[in-house]
Amino acid sequence: MYRGLLVATLLCLAGPAAMAQDPVKVAPDHYKVEFENAQVRVLRIHYGPHDKSAMHSHPNNVVIFLTDAHVKFTTPDGKSVERSGKAGETTWNPAQTHTSENLSDQPLDGILVELKSKPSAAKPAAKPAM
Repeated sequence: MYRGLLVATLLCLAGPAAMAQDPVKVAPDHYKVEFENAQVRVLRIHYGPHDKSAMHSHPNNVVIFLTDAHVKFTTPDGKSVERSGKAGETTWNPAQTHTSENLSDQPLDGILVELKSKPSAAKPAAKPAM
């Protein structure tokens, strides 16, 4: 009984950020994996007009807008920020947890490249044997 109470207490203290999940799992209508390897995961983003997602997290990432976008992001603490982008524009985003809401009357489409980790140091090429 105490173990269950301890787990419940820790989850409450951790807050909504700990409950945020992979966008592909919590919002499969909005995020689809197009490619994945040890360094990156590439997601296709699609939000219909005024669509909103569940709370989810992304590591550091780059977004390429395929359409014009007007989006509201809301963080677990309830703070919101609106951002806009033009088709063809690319933006850098630090790791974050949020909900996303398409504020436009038009669909929003983009490509999201999530970085999994820092790249390892490049090793110099081996010299060919003579």
